[in-house]
This record gives sequence, C-alpha cells and structure tokens, in this order.
Amino acid sequence: MSVQIIKQNGQAAFAVLPYDEYLELIEQLEDEEDMAAVSAYMASDEETYPSEIGDALIDGENPIKVFRRYRKMTQDDLARAIKKSKVYVAKLEAGERQGSTAVIRDIASVLRVDIDQLI
Repeated sequence: MSVQIIKQNGQAAFAVLPYDEYLELIEQLEDEEDMAAVSAYMASDEETYPSEIGDALIDGENPIKVFRRYRKMTQDDLARAIKKSKVYVAKLEAGERQGSTAVIRDIASVLRVDIDQLI
C-alpha cells in the first residue's frame, strides 16, 4: 500500500492513498461489517420463517391460518388448544369474526408467534 502522510504542526494529519487502494479498504470494511451482522443473526434466538410465510401474508391470507398451517395444526387442533370450537376458528380465519384480545393472545401463544404477527 502506498500512502502519503501529510503533517501539520509536526504531527500526522492526513493520509493520502491511491483511489483503488481506498476502494479496497472500504470493501474490506463492508465485508467485516457483513460478517459481524451474520454472526449476530446466527447468535440470535429469534425464529425465522420460510419465504412462503411472508408471501402468504403479503398476498393477504389470514395470519392465523398461515401460522396454523406452518405449525402443521388443523383448525380442530387449534380450537381445542384455545378451548373454542372449530367453527369459531374457521370464522376467525375467514374474517367473519374478530377475536377478543384474550383469544388472539391465546392463539399467538399456541402458534408460538408474537401477537403482533396475528393482527
């Protein structure tokens, strides 16, 4: 690396280097930042979901239905877990009924998702 040091008052004040070398340093720094971000992500306990989940939610599918299917549960399974009827769960998923905060909280707990993901 060819660096020119410019001094002010007898102390190094600036470093001048060829632009290509500057770009290489920036790239190395970005690579290190990317590696740190990946390491932090890998150390996280946060659950991730396959892209199909995001696609379904973006397409407007009911979040309860999306996450219930992801957890490989039937409507009957979910209904039993929250102590409601299968018809009630079906109406929630069809948008024909809105659940109370307590019911949505129970569903979130059973499906192991944040309540925000269901509303």
